[in-house]
Amino acid sequence: MYIDPGADTPEGYQISRTSRALARQVIGDRTVEDRIRQRCSIAVGDFVMADLVRFQGDTVAAGLDALGRGAPIVTDIHMVQMGIRKKEHTSEVLCALDFGAEISTERGITRSSAGFIALRPRLDGSIVVIGNAPSSLLSLCEMIREGVRPALVIGMPVGFVNAAESKEELRGLDITSITTQGTRGGTPPAVAAMNEIVTIFVERQRAA
Repeated sequence: MYIDPGADTPEGYQISRTSRALARQVIGDRTVEDRIRQRCSIAVGDFVMADLVRFQGDTVAAGLDALGRGAPIVTDIHMVQMGIRKKEHTSEVLCALDFGAEISTERGITRSSAGFIALRPRLDGSIVVIGNAPSSLLSLCEMIREGVRPALVIGMPVGFVNAAESKEELRGLDITSITTQGTRGGTPPAVAAMNEIVTIFVERQRAA
């Protein structure tokens, strides 16, 4: 049975169900990864997005395990933080911009990068969702090389400066991740990927 925890009116549910049915027809519906491809495509209104999504490791299982533990979800910007569904799970959703202001000033680096540095003690076992800032993903990659181990990184920064490069760097690391190929990405697909994992989590909780 199809559910959408984000739809709270009959009209909203009908729109969601119709969009998903179209996405299933175009993309396929064989795996949980297909579900993420579907939702990312719906989020940007373009089925081309499905071909750009890359999975490394058992991404959905890692995300479900982290949600089951109530691990924090750490985002790069407030738009991503606001978009992630916060009901029916216990994971706190944090935004890097709310941390590390002094680090940003001292080092002359972006606020999102500084926030991830400040949040370093909370990143092990977390879910990281980056939809905007390549600089924060590059900082995270450096921390991963130094031994920090998020459970899952959804890395989909968008743009022409370091976006493609930062995602390529992430895919070169031994870490479970969902990324987009090239310069495309952004808040909508990053949030969509996270919310589809939340949806699967809710489905399994209700079925238990």
